[in-house]
Amino acid sequence: MTEKAKREGFFTRFVRKWQSNPLYSTGAVLLLMILVQTVALGFDYPDFGTWFANWGKNWINILRNNAPVGVVALGMTFVIISGGIDLAVGSTLVAVGAIMMVLINGNANGVLTAVGVTGTPAYIIGISAALAAGCLIGSVNGLLIARSKIPAFIATLGMMKICRSVTQHFMQTAGVKVPKEFRAITNTTIGGEIILPILYWLVIAVLLYILARKTPFGRHVYAIGSNERAARLSGINVERVKALVYVLSGALVSVAAVINIARIGSMDYANAGSGYEMDAIAAVVVGGTSMSGGKGSVVGTVLGMLIIAVMNNLLNLVGVPTFLREAFKGFIVVAAVLLQKKERAS
Repeated sequence: MTEKAKREGFFTRFVRKWQSNPLYSTGAVLLLMILVQTVALGFDYPDFGTWFANWGKNWINILRNNAPVGVVALGMTFVIISGGIDLAVGSTLVAVGAIMMVLINGNANGVLTAVGVTGTPAYIIGISAALAAGCLIGSVNGLLIARSKIPAFIATLGMMKICRSVTQHFMQTAGVKVPKEFRAITNTTIGGEIILPILYWLVIAVLLYILARKTPFGRHVYAIGSNERAARLSGINVERVKALVYVLSGALVSVAAVINIARIGSMDYANAGSGYEMDAIAAVVVGGTSMSGGKGSVVGTVLGMLIIAVMNNLLNLVGVPTFLREAFKGFIVVAAVLLQKKERAS
């Protein structure tokens, strides 16, 4: 076999894998972006050890800063695979975060502090309340979509407006202090670095991978997204599964809220979580999940989130103006959807 034939054979195999395996194409794009980012970081260091330490710190910063939206994107994966959409994730994060902050408030007028509950018990109550609130908001979304047959776009758009506006109204005069001990949930250093948010994200990703691939619930989500009528005829309780998908999304948004608040120590009720819905959808779609439902993976979403995160960092390194960065993100999402349409047509 000639060298030209070998090259053509490799190219043909590469194109086939690119078109047929979303994880392959997503991984290839991520690898390319990592190489470009490495070059953009430069090599002007006195020795390899210094360069590698700087490279590693840059990666830790990227992963840590994107861990909360990465957790949200994992929940969005199940929603989109089921054929739905959740535009309320950013506003839900603000609402559940506000509930938790009011409960763990370290000031004398704090809800739990006033009755003598402080420290770990207060934190457990606050986090549990945030999780319950996230699940409640998710269940309302799920019931509106599954039982009332309201389109997911409309139901979650309405919830997005309700959650943020109500939170801003009640929290505009609230003075909340996040205790320093609570912040140890994410800010505790391991090996001299703050990596707990990254570990939370990865552990949740592993658990959800098992949920998606190894449980009846996961298989039912894929079945509903592929063909809802066929799933119903096969005995799947479509309404129940759909509702649970949004409950799962709400619960993961609550986890992201805990990570965010513990990391920063505060919350801007007007802007916190803003854009999370678009970043999460972008990560899911770039990771190979079909917007029409029935196709996608947790692994793909993690890779897609890494692509979005590396792209944001790379645009910052090369000095792209802030207002233009969203344009690049929009271009990637559109390109990913176009590739999906091409795959379905082939």
